[in-house]
This record gives sequence, structure tokens and C-alpha cells, in this order.
Amino acid sequence: MTDDEYARKLDELDRLLNDPEVSMQPARVWSLLAELSRRDCGVEAMGPPRSHGALGGAAVHAPAD
Repeated sequence: MTDDEYARKLDELDRLLNDPEVSMQPARVWSLLAELSRRDCGVEAMGPPRSHGALGGAAVHAPAD
């Protein structure tokens, strides 16, 4: 996401949350927050999440009694 896109999304989020003439759109607010937080956390640079989970596909089992 470019700096301009980021600024536009922040402006839209600000409007949704603070402008009394704009109707609340919870789904859009959450969507914007998710997009903005991915950029802030650097997730965009890492690429999409891996489909086999955070453990690289390794299964985790509870110890047997």
C-alpha cells in the first residue's frame, strides 16, 4: 500500500468514526483497521500468510498420559 493509499484509508476511517453526518459502517471500519494494521505491522512486506499455519505444517500433540 502506498503512502497515499494509507492516508486515504486513515481519512476514511476518521470520517466513519467521527463525522456525525456519516452513518456507521462497522464492517468497513473493521476492514480498514485490518488493512492499516497489516501495513503498520509489516505484514504486507512478508506476503500472504502461509496456508499450513504458523508451525510450518508440524502437528502439535498433547503428551500421552
